[in-house]
Amino acid sequence: MDPALLRDRELFKKRALNTPAVERRSAASESSKKKKAKLDVGGTSSSKQNSEGSNGSFNLKSFSVSSNYKFGVLAKIVNYMKTRHQRGDTHPLTLEEILDETQHLDIGMKQKQWLMSEALVNNPKIDIVDGKYAFKPRYNLKDKKALLRLLDKHDQRGLGGILLEDIEEGLPNAQKAIKALGDQIIFVTRPDKKKILFYNDKSCQFTVDEEFQKLWRSVPVDSMDEEKIEEYLKRQGISSMQESGPKKITPVQKRKKANSQKKRRFKTHNDHLAGVLKDYTDVTPGKQ
Repeated sequence: MDPALLRDRELFKKRALNTPAVERRSAASESSKKKKAKLDVGGTSSSKQNSEGSNGSFNLKSFSVSSNYKFGVLAKIVNYMKTRHQRGDTHPLTLEEILDETQHLDIGMKQKQWLMSEALVNNPKIDIVDGKYAFKPRYNLKDKKALLRLLDKHDQRGLGGILLEDIEEGLPNAQKAIKALGDQIIFVTRPDKKKILFYNDKSCQFTVDEEFQKLWRSVPVDSMDEEKIEEYLKRQGISSMQESGPKKITPVQKRKKANSQKKRRFKTHNDHLAGVLKDYTDVTPGKQ
């Protein structure tokens, strides 16, 4: 064989031996292994996050359900205390007695603690008497005489009447007491269908001479609107019934757009020729 070819073959073998082909494969395999390891770590972390997220949503749902249950128990307790007060059972009860009568003895200690320390203490319709709980109405009335005295005081102070629902809330067996009072009270129905009770002051019922009635009716009141009457009553220290009645929502008046067709003002030129130029605006075309 040609010695030059032999030298070339030997050089090629040396170059082949020096080429790190195996090392490159190992590096590639290591990099692929690292990628797989990263993917595995990422998968486990994402699975953890998903599990944590699912646990968080579950906790939120359980919290909302528990809060709804707590406030549902509180509403049932307040309604029960109101009902028994209207029946005439005005003596206070302990929390255990309330839970027994409302069939909520199975609630947990945390909910009991919440009722005792926060819910019932801060509720405006619950009053605490010697560590026990009683219903707290707006007007605490015992009988029909107390109702009549209350209406009389309101009438003397110029406060007007009292809502029937407030009386029914605070007076045990309210309908029976109202019926027994008869014509000593007056019912007035508001536009929103709510009834108001007034004291019927019979001392104000007297006959008036016809001459005085004629003079009264002859006075014109066209200039006196409701706002002026209300201002006068306020100056006299008398509150009108509109303050306790339903408020009327006045519609918002739309602003009228200014007339877009305004007269345009033109600048006048040639003022120095005012006495020289003639005005031909009245001359019709075709005539000279």
